[in-house]
Amino acid sequence: MIKLRGHHLFCLLGYRGMGYSKEYAENMTAVHSALRQRPDTLIQIMKGPDYLCAKFPDDQPYHCEDQGIYVRDSEILKRLGLKFGDVLPWREVERRIRVGVVPSDIEVICETCSWRSYGYCEHGVERIIDAVGLREVEQE
Repeated sequence: MIKLRGHHLFCLLGYRGMGYSKEYAENMTAVHSALRQRPDTLIQIMKGPDYLCAKFPDDQPYHCEDQGIYVRDSEILKRLGLKFGDVLPWREVERRIRVGVVPSDIEVICETCSWRSYGYCEHGVERIIDAVGLREVEQE
């Protein structure tokens, strides 16, 4: 089972192999690949830091406990009809995204995210809506 917080459900949609550090990116790639290759993998919705936050680099400002991040988590969970502690397969997360999210939601929900300007997450939402699944991460 993979433990994820609300906003990371959206981050995984647009993930392209970049991260805050090499260790962070390697960890996120491993989680992303597991979900892409095995969409029946169970995830548990966490309140607060999760498996991805665990590899946030020590030499950068730790934002995983910022109030704005908790608000983003809650908004995404509300949109998907999920709550803290829920356990479900990744495939069901994708289904909920297909029926409850549109690409332009990223602009509003993730307005303050530093990664939003790349447009990757909107494209990731489009892929889920089209039932294509997560994009394969290209290795450097």
